[in-house]
Amino acid sequence: QVRLVESGGGLVQPGGSLTLSCVTPGGTFTDYAMGWFRQTPGKEREFVAAISRVGITFDYSDSTKGRFTISRDNAKSTLYLQMNSLVPEVTAVYYCAAVSVGGFAYYKSRSEYEYWGQGTQVTVSS
Repeated sequence: QVRLVESGGGLVQPGGSLTLSCVTPGGTFTDYAMGWFRQTPGKEREFVAAISRVGITFDYSDSTKGRFTISRDNAKSTLYLQMNSLVPEVTAVYYCAAVSVGGFAYYKSRSEYEYWGQGTQVTVSS
């Protein structure tokens, strides 16, 4: 069982930035491709971004492309999501997820992921 712990959420004004982090205490971070998802009340959890084990290949949802950046530091066993130019519409609980897969692969479907964190709230409001 892999435990994922997100941090970095909070309240930010429109136009601001936040960086989310996700660590895997006790796990082998480099065994997993990683993803970020978000969810608002009454809606399904939706894909935000994903990155392969080696960090070379990655992808974004259409709504986050150009404003969000996913990255990972395998030496620090940490996944990041840099979010810029934030708008109220991105307010949600953000989850990181992990799946054991080959080096350059990643997934956009939440059904592919094996492990999930508890989530961190991001609120964009003035």
